[in-house]
Amino acid sequence: MTSPPLRKDAARNWERIVAVARDLVDQGAALQLNDVARRAGVGVATVYRHFATPEALLETVATPCLEDLAAHGEQAVADPDPWRGLTSFLSRVVEAQLTDAALPPVAAAAEDALPRTTRLKTSLASSGTALLERARDAGAVRPGLAADDLVPLMCGIAHAVAVHGGTTGDRIDTGRRYLATLLDGMRPGPSHST
Repeated sequence: MTSPPLRKDAARNWERIVAVARDLVDQGAALQLNDVARRAGVGVATVYRHFATPEALLETVATPCLEDLAAHGEQAVADPDPWRGLTSFLSRVVEAQLTDAALPPVAAAAEDALPRTTRLKTSLASSGTALLERARDAGAVRPGLAADDLVPLMCGIAHAVAVHGGTTGDRIDTGRRYLATLLDGMRPGPSHST
């Protein structure tokens, strides 16, 4: 069931609230709905009418990134080359973790505030599982690597890059380097150097 479209003024308020939340998340600030209301120039009740909790607002901020990743996951599954599909998907996931500050906390949350978030996270997990199984069946990945290993490995890369620090460009380069090392280790047999 879909919600009816918002009135123009309600839609403008929603957009302002989400834009303020995006800025706060990008600055590394916690989302407090009263603060968001003040910065957006709307009443607190207006914010609560749209977003019952800070988690719901954070998930809304992360939704475009989750949608992009889910779409990329579907494309990667359709790639006829299992290894290329897997590596392309994992590269996109690492880059998203490093460039969208809303993604890591939403991805790590044990419970979701919005059903849409749950559906998107389920889609991502399904794509990751399908991609890994396909690559493993093709002999492109070590047989002992399980789908449940992917999320901690990707989070490990993001954490290691965060510790390393630097500009966004530096962090993306570092993340790609770390992912290349991980991917090399995922291959069967002796490690392959490039």
